[in-house]
Amino acid sequence: MSKIRSFLFSLWFLAVTVFLALCGLPAGLLPQPRLITFGRLWGGAVIAGMWICGMRVKIDGLENLPQSGPMLIASQHQSAFDTMLWFRLVPDCRYVMKAELLRIPVFGWLARRSQQIPVERGAGAATMRGLFRDAKAAWANGAQVLIFPEGTRAIPGAKVEVKVGFAALAVVSKLPVIPVTTDSGVCWGKGMFGKRPGIIHVRIHPPLPTGLSRETLMQEIQRIYEESAEAFRAAENPVDNSVH
Repeated sequence: MSKIRSFLFSLWFLAVTVFLALCGLPAGLLPQPRLITFGRLWGGAVIAGMWICGMRVKIDGLENLPQSGPMLIASQHQSAFDTMLWFRLVPDCRYVMKAELLRIPVFGWLARRSQQIPVERGAGAATMRGLFRDAKAAWANGAQVLIFPEGTRAIPGAKVEVKVGFAALAVVSKLPVIPVTTDSGVCWGKGMFGKRPGIIHVRIHPPLPTGLSRETLMQEIQRIYEESAEAFRAAENPVDNSVH
C-alpha cells in the first residue's frame, strides 16, 4: 500500500509541477513580485498533497521568524520538501541554489526570472562575489534569503560540516541569522521514491546575534544542527521509563 501511495504522490507532484511551470511561462514576463506567487502556489499544492503518503508537517518556533523584511535563514537540507516550504513561510524567498539547476527546461528560466540566487559549485572568489552581489540586491528589495549551510542534502543524523561560504555571507549580511533544523529526510529522503508516513518536523530557532565571526557562526550552526538531530531522534525513539 505504501508503494501505491508513494506512486500517487509522485504523480501529484509531477502534475502540479508541470502545470504550474507551463502556466508560469507567460507569467515569467510579469514583475518578480507577481512571479513569486507561482512558487507559493507550487509549494502549497505539493505540501497539501503530502497527505496522500500520510505525511504531515509540524513547525515549531514561528515566533522566531519575522513576518517580512530582509533576513538570512540558515536551514538544514535533507529533502526536496525543504526547497518548497519557504515559499509558504516568508513573502519573498530567494533560495541560494546550485547554478546547474538553471539548466532544467522551464524551471531554470523561471528561477532566474524570479531572482533566485544561483552559485557555481566550489568556493572560488568569483563565485563568492556573485553570491554577495545577488544576496545584497535581494536584501535591498526586502527579500528573505535562504541558504543551506551544509551545501547539500544530508541523511538524517549524518554529520555534515557547515561550509565557510555560508559564514562569509552571514558576516557580509550584517543581519541576524535564523537557524532552522528539520528531520524531513526521515519521511522524504534523498533519492527516495517510497515516502514514509509520519510527521516532518521543522524547528525555527531564535536568531543568532550579529557581529559574530565566521568561525563562531559555523560553530554555533553546527552545534544547533547536531543538538537538534539528537532531539529529533529522541522524540522518534522515546525511552520507556515506566515500571512494569
